[in-house]
Amino acid sequence: MARAVAVIPARYASQRLPAKPLVDLLGKPMIQRVYEQVCEASLVSQVVVATDDDRIASAVRSFGGEVLMTSNTIKSGSDRVAAIAGVVPADIFVNVQGDEPLIPPEMIDEAIRVILDDAAAEVGTLVRPIDSPEDLMSPAVVKVVMSADHTALYFSRSVIPSVRDEADQSQWLRHHTFYKHLGLYVFRRSFLLKYASLPESSLERAEKLEQLRILEQGYRIKVGITSFDSISVDTPDDVRRVIEVLKSRT
Repeated sequence: MARAVAVIPARYASQRLPAKPLVDLLGKPMIQRVYEQVCEASLVSQVVVATDDDRIASAVRSFGGEVLMTSNTIKSGSDRVAAIAGVVPADIFVNVQGDEPLIPPEMIDEAIRVILDDAAAEVGTLVRPIDSPEDLMSPAVVKVVMSADHTALYFSRSVIPSVRDEADQSQWLRHHTFYKHLGLYVFRRSFLLKYASLPESSLERAEKLEQLRILEQGYRIKVGITSFDSISVDTPDDVRRVIEVLKSRT
């Protein structure tokens, strides 16, 4: 079995929610909630927080987590994961976003299986069907179109594809299955080390989506479809939503 390491990139700075990884969620900082969820994934051998901030590092050590410091010049989460791949031995690296404290461990295992089940796949990710017009139209929900063999063709904050024969966009879900990208990436180490040397692409800059660097350079991203979902925390309202879910579980 290939050894998989999950890396949680964590930055202190956030435009919409400052000190986001340290936001209190019922007595635990968010980074701890994410870490504990990832530790429950059966295919993950090791969990590492990658940060450039001493306050985050101190919080992770305080709950017994493993943390590695990375450069503050690193721009994207996947670049930070690539830095960890340079010093931690493993076959597979999982990029788990540090703002998903409710991420299901089973979803992480599903993402890892995307490339375990396809020897030719160097990068894997997950999507789920979109079920509301609000999500379909929201730029915060990244849409993806893929080929018949589940290779990603493009990711966008815009609605893709466009349903030409239906003028009412609120009805588009009746005519086509649209997919939401869940932002969970799995890399083979050999590719991840190449990724770090790829230049930032024009599509990546336009959409602010780091995965477009991979597609623009001609590499494949294999896509798995999941029934799981998670809540990304970007605003105080998201924090309140997560707290309500945590309360309901206790």
